[in-house]
Amino acid sequence: MKKIVIGILIAGLYGFPFVYFSMHQDFVNGSMLGYLIMIVMTSLLAFFGKLFSHSVYLWIGNLLSVIISIYFNSMMNGDEVWGGYFKPLSPYQLVIFVSLLNLIPQFFAIRLANRYKNTVKDHRDSSVKND
Repeated sequence: MKKIVIGILIAGLYGFPFVYFSMHQDFVNGSMLGYLIMIVMTSLLAFFGKLFSHSVYLWIGNLLSVIISIYFNSMMNGDEVWGGYFKPLSPYQLVIFVSLLNLIPQFFAIRLANRYKNTVKDHRDSSVKND
């Protein structure tokens, strides 16, 4: 039950439109800081999600984030500057592209969480054998 609650919490936190937020920060401030925040936050969510829950919640959360980012992106359709700012890609293509690229650091975070879990498990198993 605890894993389900944590998984739902992780998926809910992933529901933040990370890619749209990053694009908006880039557009408004000309800053790449939004992309850095996105990478750090989603990597942390992936690490703790894998550590304390099941991976399916990570995939649901990522999909939810992409859908919400596409929705907010569609709200900017009337702004011609927004549409031309991300050339050569369209804003929709950039959402998909950045979302796919953002999976790479998440995979590393998941692998790190798996290693950590295995190390802790091995340490526990060896301490039980020694007792």
